Amino acid sequence: MTEPDHIPQTFLGIPASAAARASARVVVLPIPFEATTSYGSGTRDGPAAILAASRQVETYDPDLDVDLAEAPIHTAAPLAPDFTSPSAMTDRIHAGARRFVADGKWVLGLGGEHSVTLGLARAAAEVHGPLSILQIDAHLDLRDTFEGTPHSHACVMRRCLDEGHRTVHVGIRNVCREEADLVRDRDVPVFYARECAGDDAWIDRAVQALADPVYVTFDVDGLDPSVIRTTGTPEPGGLGWWPAMTLLERVFARRRVVGADVVELCGAGDRAGEFAAARLAARLAALALHGST
Repeated sequence: MTEPDHIPQTFLGIPASAAARASARVVVLPIPFEATTSYGSGTRDGPAAILAASRQVETYDPDLDVDLAEAPIHTAAPLAPDFTSPSAMTDRIHAGARRFVADGKWVLGLGGEHSVTLGLARAAAEVHGPLSILQIDAHLDLRDTFEGTPHSHACVMRRCLDEGHRTVHVGIRNVCREEADLVRDRDVPVFYARECAGDDAWIDRAVQALADPVYVTFDVDGLDPSVIRTTGTPEPGGLGWWPAMTLLERVFARRRVVGADVVELCGAGDRAGEFAAARLAARLAALALHGST
């Protein structure tokens, strides 16, 4: 890692010579949008917090034996929020991500509330076709509507289902009756956190439930609050860091992953949580460049 006064204002502090858009293979797209959060707030500050913390992350990843110090990762300008409606913001995210995906880039979105995933998934699907979406989360987000809108963060995976994608849910531990009925009626694969706490056998089953191409959406409340507690709706009993990393490594090794996002971090000044989210984003970028099939 370079000296602090020389760290560029990019993801991981990657120098401009390596982070140019034209030559990039991965694009980090900050989306500081928050309009439908229903408990804690602050996810609009999540992207900036992740980017700031990422510049303190060591670029060498000993688990993958790769160094991202001069990796072809471009940090895009943050997408300006459109508060006209959540659906209007979905359209803006779709258009913003599409220009990178159509150019052959692997997009890593940084939210923002979880509703941002729909626009990112639409952009990936335009190029790659219908997706299997791996959702790591404390909540299913399969409600049809919530607090008067079908575009709430609590409905994002329902909208993905409606658009023809397969969804696989990991780390779940808080569900409403409507969602439980939908999971049963549509045979949606769900790996509840309590099951994941027993042993790691669930990881291979989760990977097997996915078909190419795969999109990964990682709500940070999928992790236990001992890892990240600064999120809008924290839940006890989440995934540990290492099982979550093992899941990601196996998914990238065995499936064709075409994009990802990290969402729902509240930029609340908690260095441990912000650093963990930055480490997570760095791991996803490293796997996109070096761990994919």
